[in-house]
Amino acid sequence: VEPAHFLNQDEQDESQDEGIAIVKLGPGQRLKLKAIARMGISKEHSKWCPVAVATYRFWPVITINEEACAQLTMEQKQELVRVCPDSILEIDPVTGNLQAVENAHELATFTEDLRDTQAAMKKRPEDEDFVSCVQSTDRFLFNVEATGSMDADEVVLSALRVLKERLNYLAQEVENLKDM
Repeated sequence: VEPAHFLNQDEQDESQDEGIAIVKLGPGQRLKLKAIARMGISKEHSKWCPVAVATYRFWPVITINEEACAQLTMEQKQELVRVCPDSILEIDPVTGNLQAVENAHELATFTEDLRDTQAAMKKRPEDEDFVSCVQSTDRFLFNVEATGSMDADEVVLSALRVLKERLNYLAQEVENLKDM
């Protein structure tokens, strides 16, 4: 006896997952079972939580000050590339200018070393940074790892539906307070 976790026969046929056996019956054995299925939410118990890990971080906005970078030597540019632990910068082989790597938004998390190195390279502390990496105020990266009971996109859409319902309820309660 195995749990029925496939939506249809086609999905079961295509799956590599054989499921986890609940009970193995030998020849001539029978099983009498009375079961109650209950649906719940993870607020009640973690067994109903379809998410293993959910994280978010702000989208990095990387700005390269071309005018300030033009005053740097090639060694200084290489030092800026080398010092950044996330490897978000590279030197364009044709022009020799600093540029952000193609997937810099996925890599940029820690830029303190870059900021400290730039401060040491500046002629005056009030000069603008050569490269700035700041957090966007209207965009972020959201990562959801599902446990398998639901797909990650289903989890996010379901959560957004619940959030919308709660916000609508809150808006209605605010309107009711205004009417008093």
